[in-house]
Amino acid sequence: MAERLADHTTLRVGGPAGTWVRATTEDELTDAVTAAEMAGEPVLVLGGGSNLLVADEGFAGTVVEIATAGLTLDHEGDDPTCGGVLATVAAGETWDDLVALAVERGWVGIEALSGIPGSVGATPIQNVGAYGQEVAQTIASVRVWDRKLRGIRTFAHADCGFGYRHSRFKADPGRHVVLSVTFQFRQGTLGAPVAYAELARALGVETGARAPLADVREAVLGLRRGKGMVLDDTDHDTWSAGSFFTNPVVAPDDVPDGAPAWPQPDGRVKTSAAWLIEHAGFAKGYGAGPARLSTKHTLALTNRGDAAADDLLALAREVRDGVEARFGIRLVNEPVLVGCEL
Repeated sequence: MAERLADHTTLRVGGPAGTWVRATTEDELTDAVTAAEMAGEPVLVLGGGSNLLVADEGFAGTVVEIATAGLTLDHEGDDPTCGGVLATVAAGETWDDLVALAVERGWVGIEALSGIPGSVGATPIQNVGAYGQEVAQTIASVRVWDRKLRGIRTFAHADCGFGYRHSRFKADPGRHVVLSVTFQFRQGTLGAPVAYAELARALGVETGARAPLADVREAVLGLRRGKGMVLDDTDHDTWSAGSFFTNPVVAPDDVPDGAPAWPQPDGRVKTSAAWLIEHAGFAKGYGAGPARLSTKHTLALTNRGDAAADDLLALAREVRDGVEARFGIRLVNEPVLVGCEL
C-alpha cells in the first residue's frame, strides 16, 4: 500500500507517493535522489513535513524521507577558556530536540526557537525564526548535495543568502538537499538578549535584557502552546503548517494605520500578517468547513479532522484575497505547495 503524504505532514493532508524511500544515511539519501533523477522521475525530499501542503492527488514520483541522525562537536564544551562550540547536526535530526539539548548544554542562540516542528535540515532553507531569533544567527555553514552539479558542497554563512524567511536554498528550490548544518554557539547560562516584546513580558524582563536559557525555552513553549503552535495530536489547532503567511515587508506609507511596524535595514517596514487578517474580518476560528483558522491564532490555517488540501487552499485564497481587497497588501504563503497552487 502506497505511503500517504497525509501521514507525514503536520497539516495531515496529501495523497499517496508513487515511490517512498527512507534514507537513514547520507549515501542512501544522495543515491535515492540521483536514481530517481536518472529514471526521469520527479523527486520530493521530505524532512519533518511541517512546512508542506501537498495536493490530494499526492505526488507521482519518488519521495525521499530524510531520516539521517548524528551530532558532532569540535570539542566537548568542558574547557572554561573556550567561549563557543561548533556543532554539526545531521539534517534528519528533530529541530526541537536540538534546541532542548542546546539549552541543557548551555549553547546560546536558539532557545527562542523552541517548539518549532520539523527537522534540522529544513531550518536554513526558510531561515526559520520566531520571538526575535532567526536560525541564521547561529549557522556557520550548510553542507548540501547539489542536484545540478551532482556533488557535495559546503556554503559558509556569508554565501547562504539569508534574509527574512529566505535563503539561497529557497531562492533555487529543489536544487540543494541539505545534508548537515554546522552551528556556532556561544556558551553560557543566559540566553541571547530578548528581542521580542511579547517574550520579554512573559519573562518579566525588559526588551534587550537576558534571562536563563531554560526560562526562555519554557516561556516560548508556553506562548506557542497558547497559539496552538506546539504539536498535539488531540488539539486540532495544531494540525497546521504553523504560520501560513509571512509577515509582509512594505513601503512605510503602505502600513495601515494602527498596524504593527518593524523598520527594516533597507528602509521598508515589516508589518503583521496576523493583524491584517484579523482586521480584514477573519477572526480566530473563521470558517464553516473542515478547514478553518485556528481558534488561538489567525495566522494558522488548520485541519479540523477531515480537511482535504483543496479545503485549505480555498480558505487560504479567501483570506489572501480579503486582505488584499481591504489593505492592498497581498500575503505570500510560507508553506511549500506540492502539486497545487494558490
